[in-house]
Amino acid sequence: MEENEHESREGGLKKTITGLGQQLIGEVEVIGGILTGDPVTRAEGEFNVEVGEAREHAEEAVESDEKA
Repeated sequence: MEENEHESREGGLKKTITGLGQQLIGEVEVIGGILTGDPVTRAEGEFNVEVGEAREHAEEAVESDEKA
């Protein structure tokens, strides 16, 4: 697989992860950070949870605007 193809697949995946998906990833990171004692991983997880919640609200707003 060529490098550009790999980068475009990763970019596409990042764009398709929903807010809920990002929250789940964040929760896994938080747990991993707690278990390993890594405060950076835990902080990244907490950040992803917050961003996921914001994305979830934004997605809901877009859906309600599309229905109206």
